[in-house]
Amino acid sequence: MSPLTLRGGPGTHVEAEIEEKRSRFLCRLVRVTQEDEARAAVESARKEHHSARHHCSAFVLGAGQDQIRRSHDDGEPSGTAGAPMLEVLTGHGLVDCVAVVTRYFGGVLLGAGGLVRAYSGAVTAAVDQASGRGGLVQRIRRELASVDLPHADAGRVEADLRGHGVLVLGTEYGTLARLQLACAPDGVGHLRDRLATATGGSAELILHGQEWVDAELGAG
Repeated sequence: MSPLTLRGGPGTHVEAEIEEKRSRFLCRLVRVTQEDEARAAVESARKEHHSARHHCSAFVLGAGQDQIRRSHDDGEPSGTAGAPMLEVLTGHGLVDCVAVVTRYFGGVLLGAGGLVRAYSGAVTAAVDQASGRGGLVQRIRRELASVDLPHADAGRVEADLRGHGVLVLGTEYGTLARLQLACAPDGVGHLRDRLATATGGSAELILHGQEWVDAELGAG
């Protein structure tokens, strides 16, 4: 299964809250692209909830061999907060996300097992909220390409490409309309053929190399 992330650019977030024996656990799940952004999201929660006792965190950046995973217990007993939070992220296949769980202590000690359940439960609630409202997309490795077209042809060609499974990332309008495209690494030949059919062979496909892009769930 392809990795997943939050729909939208960096900074997109969802929030969820659970309660365990009068302690409140507030999870903020934020889309990020690098460690500095992840740490900034933690500091933002710390400032917003400055009276809370703990701001535990976990994040996953990238995919494949270069993936980065980090977690922090922020004063909770070792292994009771950050690690279980990270397990929820990895278990759901989430990447390029940081989860920050802020705890307001309710006066009752939860024990190690209770803390693990609460911190993992808060992250699960945030992931479920994102999933339930269509807020998750796939991250897939794709060959990026573009094609310049007359404005009068752009809409028709875009519809044709989409209808044949080509991922259209966007359109830039200038003297010509530039369609930003993505296809599977082994699908460049098919894309060239489809474009030639749609334009009568008049358009040139320009390749830009491979990159991770967002795609709807279930996209090939």
